[in-house]
Amino acid sequence: MSNSNNEIKNSEIIPLENISLQKEKDFQDWAKKADVLCEALPYLRKFSGETFVIKFGGSAMGGDSNLKNFAKNLVLLKQVGINPVVVHGGGPQIGKMLEKLNIKTSFVDGLRVTDADTVDVVEMVLAGSINKAIVKEINQAAGKAIGICGKDGNLIMAKRATKTKKDPHSNIEQILNLGYVGEPVAIDVEVLELFDGTEIIPVIAPIGIGANGETFNINADTVAGAIASALKASKLIMLSDVDGVLLPNGELVSHLNCVTASQMIEDKIISGGMIPKVETCINAVENGVSYAHILNGSVDNILLMELFTKSGAGTMIA
Repeated sequence: MSNSNNEIKNSEIIPLENISLQKEKDFQDWAKKADVLCEALPYLRKFSGETFVIKFGGSAMGGDSNLKNFAKNLVLLKQVGINPVVVHGGGPQIGKMLEKLNIKTSFVDGLRVTDADTVDVVEMVLAGSINKAIVKEINQAAGKAIGICGKDGNLIMAKRATKTKKDPHSNIEQILNLGYVGEPVAIDVEVLELFDGTEIIPVIAPIGIGANGETFNINADTVAGAIASALKASKLIMLSDVDGVLLPNGELVSHLNCVTASQMIEDKIISGGMIPKVETCINAVENGVSYAHILNGSVDNILLMELFTKSGAGTMIA
């Protein structure tokens, strides 16, 4: 009935019942989509030209369909004038590769102890397979992405992270050796400013470089917060496998300020793995980022729901 472009040929006669059925079936869906676009319009105007740093967690990556959906969301953000900067993790994928290579690792306070053999694998997985998989999906979604890590252009200068642990018996603090686990010292924003005004979406693996050329494995949340602060980004968005900050009864907290968030940590309402995420958000907001968000990255279109609807979909800290 139609040519290759699905356009109706002038010479064709379409039965009236087909036309009416098509309109009846689709009209309500079209109306809903139009409503969504109208609701999104003020946010599209507000955020045009702004920079969003988006952390895509290893556990939030899910399967291929989740990554494809994330890529489409990113391309849409870029298309409407927002400048997304992606920082990705990859803890589960690193764990699988280390297991495959029979390299044993351990964790201290959520940080992977990283010796010389482990850091090579971490760099291979983060700056290699994961980074390029994200870049590929963005490009296949009609975007234009480039994958880099913190060693490129000395984007992320780092130093060895230090952790102390208090002995419960002697009450003496011991310095823990985490190996090549690092923390950012400086972010060279000039590297990222090269992408300003272009179609390119930078995708960053959280690998840093030391003053003597050492390679450091850095927590992706920490890197995203440091980059967002250095860029004075409009938003830091943390995509993980949690819905956001939850009250003891399981209710999602949609809005927080830094003082309340800190108090919730002190009162142990925010606990476990959520503490470093919230602390990263607080630190970013206190260092020039306008808003920080924690979202469940395994939910399709979660970025669009949080950014372009009145109700939002996660926790925002301002």
